[in-house]
Amino acid sequence: MRNCVLIVESDPSVSRFMQMKLEEEGFTCIIDNTGSAVIDLAGQRQADVMILDPDEPMKDGKKILEEVREISSMPIIYLSADNDVDTKVEVLNAGADDYITKPYVTKELIARIRSSIRRHKEPKIIVDPSFTIGDLSIYPDRHEVRAGEGSIDLTKKEFDLLLFLAKNKNRVLKREEILEKVWGYGYAGKTNIVDVYVRYLRSKIDEQVGKKYIHTVRGIGYVARD
Repeated sequence: MRNCVLIVESDPSVSRFMQMKLEEEGFTCIIDNTGSAVIDLAGQRQADVMILDPDEPMKDGKKILEEVREISSMPIIYLSADNDVDTKVEVLNAGADDYITKPYVTKELIARIRSSIRRHKEPKIIVDPSFTIGDLSIYPDRHEVRAGEGSIDLTKKEFDLLLFLAKNKNRVLKREEILEKVWGYGYAGKTNIVDVYVRYLRSKIDEQVGKKYIHTVRGIGYVARD
């Protein structure tokens, strides 16, 4: 869907007004007034940019940012009446691409939406990759994975796992070591998370490339091989 804006706004009258103005400018819109569907909508990759206005009674905006960033690199423009610099820094560090203080001018919001979509879609200059697994190229500086001319869209944690495997290419890694290095010492989630994310990687990479790069070593863990 081209030039589609996901509007996450707790006030239906505000979201309808925003939708009307955006559609006048040629955009299409998806609206979530509760924040309950935003993760599913972001995961479906239908929208090109998200407008996030997390006022009450919607759940915490930074929580939404962190959850969306786990599954999508879609640009996020954060709207807030809070003009505090520390708040802006915190929100941007949590994953927002832009921060607009309310009240705002509609034409400025539209200009920032266009700018975010343009930056996200414009082609990047390809240089030698920092790491490779076979013909899979990994660029940590811009969080990108390429196979030939195509780009593979990974979440932050999927990318971190693939990068760790690439850095240790041809070395068999125990699940415990992967969990410690990729998820950190303080991780308290399910212990099978490594297996789950390896399946995610295989699904995405095999689907696009048709090759197997991550191999299971029975009873031990995983190894990335050319």
